[in-house]
Amino acid sequence: MSTLAATASRSPSMSVFLSLGFRPLYIAGCLWALVSVAVWIFQPGLIPAPFDGISWHAHEMLWGFIATIAAGFLLTASGTWTGINPLRGNGLAAAAILWMIPRIAYLVGGQPAFLIGAAAETAFFAVCGLAIFRVVFKASNRRNYGLPLMMLGLGGFNILFLRAVMQGDYTQVIEQFNLGMLCMTLIVLLIGRRVIPFFAMRRTPGLDIPMQMRSGHIQLALTLLALVAGLAGQMEAMAIPLALTGAISLMQIVRWKPHAILHNPLLWILYLGYALCGIGLIMAAFQLAGISQGAFSRAAAHVHMIGMGGFSVLIIGMVTRTALGHLGRALALDASMLVSYYFMLAAVAFRLAALWPNSYYQSFLHAAALSWIISMGLYLWRFVPMLIRPRV
Repeated sequence: MSTLAATASRSPSMSVFLSLGFRPLYIAGCLWALVSVAVWIFQPGLIPAPFDGISWHAHEMLWGFIATIAAGFLLTASGTWTGINPLRGNGLAAAAILWMIPRIAYLVGGQPAFLIGAAAETAFFAVCGLAIFRVVFKASNRRNYGLPLMMLGLGGFNILFLRAVMQGDYTQVIEQFNLGMLCMTLIVLLIGRRVIPFFAMRRTPGLDIPMQMRSGHIQLALTLLALVAGLAGQMEAMAIPLALTGAISLMQIVRWKPHAILHNPLLWILYLGYALCGIGLIMAAFQLAGISQGAFSRAAAHVHMIGMGGFSVLIIGMVTRTALGHLGRALALDASMLVSYYFMLAAVAFRLAALWPNSYYQSFLHAAALSWIISMGLYLWRFVPMLIRPRV
């Protein structure tokens, strides 16, 4: 190939950008994570009714950021598992536009914009869920039939959350957010159980990790039981299944032989995120059972342990590891990628420190936000040029 042709093949390309779900949705999700935290911490006055600041922040973190990354991952992984690309080209562009409309509409404010945003967001989750279902059904990939249902479930809990926002029912807002987060936890636990051992064994010579299907089925059943109890309004009944689910997660980490991967940041970041998710579930169980003490008795403690310590730490690891793999790049971190991991961990530490009443609360909160923004900014700076170009 001539030098000119080789250069052209590596130029940004819209058709390449829209070829796989992770390309636009990783960029969109991480960029919005950066922007929305900056708005929430430094310019909360920009958040209009019917949202209040807390409900907007909670919604945009869970459904605007975390669920978006999950959608990008599942749209890509389901193609790998089935050999059929579920969404590409104009269809993927339409999904990205549907995702973008609510981000703008919710900041415009007012009932008409809110309803337009809610409709577009519902359509986004429906499009992603049905696209994934189409390929797993066409390929008779029964093992993954539950994943599109969970994506549709995220969309369903989003509708319930937005309805509570419209009604101004703060109690329902919190309950629906918790149920949405639990649905997201179910997706994260299932994906993590599958891909983390796979990644670890591929990168660690001689490492053998059994699949341990039985504990996975138990974990799935317990999480579904907690979801059913929550939908029935029996919040205290969620405590035991959540505690057991979290305990199984921590046992899982031990069985994945963490001592063997400590030299590899692409792996230990995933192990750590999965472990923190398990700890967060146990904290949630204690809070629901009314046996937490001090700052841990606040719902914000387990929400941030699961949402930041669990989901976001896993995400910064997954969006680097999976992007490098699908882009044909070496599975190794450069300095900026590793620094983005450390800033994400700093953001988690500062945000949890801000839960304790002290005179440094505001400083911790600002430090958490700045660490988060730097982490996401470093990821975008390093990966956007790769994500808009052809695979190496």
